[in-house]
Order: sequence, then C-alpha cells, then structure tokens
Amino acid sequence: MKRISHSLAKKLWISISAAILITIMYSYFLSYFFYEKLYVENIEDFLFEEGKRLASDYNGGSLTDEWKNKIEWYNSKSEAEVFVVNNPKELSACLPFEMDTDALIGGEERAQLLAGKPIEKIGYEERFDRKIISVIIPLLDGERLQGIIYMYMPLAKISELTKEFAHLWFISALLFFVIALFVGIKVIQKLTNPLLEMKQAANQVSKGNYSTRLTVQSKDEIGELAEAFNYMAESIQKEDERKKEFLANVSHELRTPISYVKGYSDALLSGLVQDKKDEKHYLHLIHREAGRMERLVGDLLDLTKLDKDEYQLEKMPLPLAQVIEEATLKYVHAIKEKGLEFQLHLDPDVIINGDEGRIEQILLNVMDNALRYTEKGSISIELILLGKYCIIRIQDTGKGIPAEDISKIKQRFYRVNKGRTRSDGGTGLGLAIVDKLVILHGGHVEISSEEGKGTKVDIYLPILENIEE
Repeated sequence: MKRISHSLAKKLWISISAAILITIMYSYFLSYFFYEKLYVENIEDFLFEEGKRLASDYNGGSLTDEWKNKIEWYNSKSEAEVFVVNNPKELSACLPFEMDTDALIGGEERAQLLAGKPIEKIGYEERFDRKIISVIIPLLDGERLQGIIYMYMPLAKISELTKEFAHLWFISALLFFVIALFVGIKVIQKLTNPLLEMKQAANQVSKGNYSTRLTVQSKDEIGELAEAFNYMAESIQKEDERKKEFLANVSHELRTPISYVKGYSDALLSGLVQDKKDEKHYLHLIHREAGRMERLVGDLLDLTKLDKDEYQLEKMPLPLAQVIEEATLKYVHAIKEKGLEFQLHLDPDVIINGDEGRIEQILLNVMDNALRYTEKGSISIELILLGKYCIIRIQDTGKGIPAEDISKIKQRFYRVNKGRTRSDGGTGLGLAIVDKLVILHGGHVEISSEEGKGTKVDIYLPILENIEE
C-alpha cells in the first residue's frame, strides 16, 4: 500500500489495539468485581451461617468442656478454622498467627457483640500471604457476654481460582490474536484499497484525465464516495468540454470581426483607398465590426456574472405593460423600414416584482431575434394574465426554427445557421442571457416554432400577488 493506506491502516490498528486493551482492562476489573461480589461474599455468608448454627447450640451459662469439644470436633471437619473462647484475649494462644485482640474487639465492637450482632473482619495475613476473612459470633447469657466463636478462612487469590483454565485461556488468546491479525489485515486492505484507487484516480483527474472513473464495489459509504467521485469527474469533464467549446466559440466569433477591422484599417492606413466614398464605407464597416465585438464582450460579461451569482436584481413593483411599450419604441423605426406589421395587445393590470433594466434587456434580446429573422409579415407582443403568472408572448412570421434545434436554441453560441454567417446573426448569446434572467425573476421561457412560418417565445413571470415578501 502507498503512504495514504499505511497512514489509514496505522490509525485502524491503533483503534483496534485500543479497543482490545480497553476490553482486557474491562475484563480484568470485571473479574475482580465478580471476585469480590461472588467469591468473597459467598465465603462471608458461609461463615456467618455456620457461626450462627454453632451458636444456636449454646443454651447459656458457662462454656462447658463438653460444648467446647463439640466445637473442636466441628473444626476438624470444617473448611474454616473455628475456635471458641471465654475471653477474646485467649485467641492469641489459639491462632497460628499474631493478633492484636484490642484492635480486633474495641469498644464499638464489644457493644455490637453485647447487642447480639456478629462482627466481620477482612485483613492481610503475612504468614499466609493472602487476605483472611473472619467472623466473631457472640455467646450471650442474658445481657452477659460469656464467650465468642471465632471463625476465619484464608481467601484464595484470583490467580488460584483461575489457574485451572489459565493455560486454556492463554492458548485461546494466542489463537484469537493470530486470527484477529489475519482478518484485520484483510479488512484493512478491503477498506483502504478503494481509497488508494480514489487517490490515484484523483491524481489522474488533477493531471487533466477527466475520463477517469472508479468501479463501485460496495453499497456502503465507500461505495457512495466512489459514486460521488465519478459524478464529480463527469461534471468536471463536461465543464472542461464546455470551457473548450466556449473558448473555441469566442475565438471563432472574434476572429472574423478582428480580421475585418485589421484588413479595412490596413487598407486605409496604406493609402489604397483614395475615394472618399470608399473611405467612408470602410470606416462604416470597421465601426460595425467594432460594435459586434463590443456586444459580444458585453454579453460574455453578463453571462459570467450570471454564472457566478454576482448578478444582483434591483426588484420593484413594475407595471409590465408600460415597460413593454417603452422598450418596443426603440424598434418602431426598424420595423417600418422592413415593412413589417407590429401589434401590441397588453393587459394594463399586470404588475410584477422585477428589475426594470433586466426586464427591458429580456425584451430587447428577444425582439432583436424576431426583427433579425423576419423579412415579411408581422411581429406581435401580447401580455396575458394566467393565474399566478403572466405571459409575455413575442411572436413573428420569420424563418422559424427546425424542430431538432428547439431544445438547443438557448445554449450559448448556438445558431440554427450552421454556417455562422454574421450578416443575419447576433452574438449567439442573447437567448442564453434571456433564460438566465427570467429564471432569476422566478419564471421560465418556452419557445415553439415551425420552420418557414415563424417563432413564438413565451416568457412566464410571477405576478406581484404571488411574490412572497
């Protein structure tokens, strides 16, 4: 594996090791918990119960030798050591280890014994190298303490309790470690290999190989990550193709006007044009091509802002019929020159919340196309109220658009005329800008056309009553 896989594998191994260590520590403390709760409490309960049974045979009075002999006989048969004495100080002579009887039975313990309550003690005994648990059972004659029964038992160490299966546990632990190591390596490889492939694929994409794709091998989060990577690579590839196409289109659009401007200006500067009429014609051509380049650059700047969401609309309530009338005044002279009929049918009650300058730009871009491609017949504009929306319908009787081009007509630089002649065409960006601006206003554009009969552009915009403030 590469470094990324090593790094991830190391983190996984650290996590697994930490989990195993925590489990071992938890098991260790849990075993001591059960040692205290089960084993020690069981021994304690055993001593108390046995001591109470022995004490139940005492019927009061002095402790007789016969009764003491019975206790000694029981001691020889019992797992615990049992002694009966008249005075606690006599214990020192009975026990195989030294005992501070004053510390064993102090004033508080004596009061407890006089109340008939047994005492339980746990302490470490060096001779036995282990803890000893003991109980003291009082022998009462009325309110007089005639003696005590002292019982003790050394507690087995937890290692002694587990020694019978310790070797089996060790073998099992070793086997578990080997299996865990093998399975862990396989699991880590399965987890890190797809990530390594993603790293390599990302390096390929960073070098410009946008066709790189990953094989989705699972339905988990890593599989989803691979699908997301493929989607990202596909998006980058499409964007790169659009960028290349865009640059090619811009270069193509600028090449001809620049060559015209250069050629005409060279002719003027070199003195090849002697006639004033020809000179004025050349200057007119230079001015026309410069204007075309200016419109192209302006449209490109507008689209760039729209793509980056930098286009800020200054919305206000607009009487849409009035905006349309004022915008179309610019085309009255051109329409008359071409001998076209112009019709307006506007609903004066339609109010929208929009940017007046951008609404005018939408109208001008669509009207430019209608006027450019209509040689005879008419151009009409209707403003129709339709529920929560209004429709600006611009219709002409021009060349029309072939059916196969309708779905692509709003794409940048797309022209129905594949020859890209500029005598009958604009920048090829007008409808792309219209579509973006209408969407920003919360509407949409629908275009229908029939080749040789004309085109209809319907611009849907929400009316003011439908705008949420």
